[in-house]
Amino acid sequence: MLSRRQFIATSAITAGASLLVPSWSARAASQISAASDDGFMVLEPKPATAPLAGAGRPPVNIWGYQGTVPGPVIRAKRGARIRVRLKNGLSQPTTVHWHGIRISNAMDGVPGLTQDAVEPGKTFDYSFIAPDAGTYWYHSHAKTWEQVARGLYGLLIVDEDTPPKVDRDIAFVADDWLLGKDGQLHEESLGRMMDWSHGGRMGNWLTVNGLTEPEIPVRAGERIRLRCINTANARTMAFSFGKLGAHLIALDGQPVPPEDVTGVKLTLAPAQRADVVVDIQGSPGDKLAISEVSTRHSIEAALFTVTNAPPVRAEAPNEPVTLKPNRAIPLPKTAGAQMIDLVMEGGAMGGLRQGIIDGKMLSIQELVEKKLVWTFNGKAGMQKEPLERIPLGRTAVVNMVNKTAFPHAMHLHGHHFRVIERDGKPVANAPWRDTELVDRNEQVKIAFVADNPGKWLFHCHMLEHVAAGMITRIEVG
Repeated sequence: MLSRRQFIATSAITAGASLLVPSWSARAASQISAASDDGFMVLEPKPATAPLAGAGRPPVNIWGYQGTVPGPVIRAKRGARIRVRLKNGLSQPTTVHWHGIRISNAMDGVPGLTQDAVEPGKTFDYSFIAPDAGTYWYHSHAKTWEQVARGLYGLLIVDEDTPPKVDRDIAFVADDWLLGKDGQLHEESLGRMMDWSHGGRMGNWLTVNGLTEPEIPVRAGERIRLRCINTANARTMAFSFGKLGAHLIALDGQPVPPEDVTGVKLTLAPAQRADVVVDIQGSPGDKLAISEVSTRHSIEAALFTVTNAPPVRAEAPNEPVTLKPNRAIPLPKTAGAQMIDLVMEGGAMGGLRQGIIDGKMLSIQELVEKKLVWTFNGKAGMQKEPLERIPLGRTAVVNMVNKTAFPHAMHLHGHHFRVIERDGKPVANAPWRDTELVDRNEQVKIAFVADNPGKWLFHCHMLEHVAAGMITRIEVG
């Protein structure tokens, strides 16, 4: 059933914010909850069905915000206050994490650290300022390995004061789903120890914006801003833009100097984002594909279909789009920085024999009983003590050493950082990131100024890995 669409897995309003119907679907506006009397938009995760597998196939049971996947787009101007009331329509507790936004710690959405999990039928109010323009996303941060796999995520856009000159702004939210022979989500494999100890949950069905191979009508001469996100639990994806002229203009929400990525493979680890400007050239009826190329089998992810409408312009613009920098992120000064080691061990083929939980040494057998098979600095899972306490305003340098057989997408909450060294070689002028892929047997140093007080998670965004031990925190201030 799935052979054509199968991945070959390596292991088998301006004053505030608005919720919008995604432009790529025909979902009814009635699915979006109106603002309450106090100005909060209501975001409700609940069970629903979605046409993930395409036309002519049964709808798939999912969990979605407002019953859709992706959830509704939340959009606001830079500097605006975003007010969202989470109303839990699930059968288990949940929270919302605002990924990549440098917000106050109390709004970060981490159960047991920044808030209590929201019980079924209960509500929680999130209210924060969006300081940086860019492409971000929101997702569940409770049982993420299950709740994100079921569809609990959505796009968060913070608009520039003066948006760049493009004809359209289109989302490109990529996910891989693990579907069974019946075409439904393979629920029996959720929490499977093999996934937790290997590369994570790998799907066999690719969707973009919750659809199989969506066709997006375009006009010749159009210039389009694509907001690309990898929302997969564990798969690192790569995209080729084929015949589309494409320029990279931002990573993880932060502007970068325009870079021509036409004919280049653009790699996105789980949780990473890229803003890409594409120029549409062609004749009516042409189908211009964006392909997923991370495996030996290239898959058409989405198709731009050139319509019969008159061209927007005769020729592609000469100059690429350039984004203005966000409010200055403090530049780290490595002289006198607080040095932090983070050694990753464990997993299948990792040879882990023991690990520490809150000062107590446990054998690998005892750890496996707790479903903990990965360690940071010999410690498995969240500890009572943080990885480090960092004075407010001090630069921190984290030396990440991956001694495992698998890559890890490391995400730091509440801050952006720069890579300053890779495998012992200095890296100059690296882009700001909030998630960085550290390959197996690789060493990566990152630097940031700890300017946001609070308790901030630092974890692998392969969601099965974080559940199985790859999680810690820093405390700032």
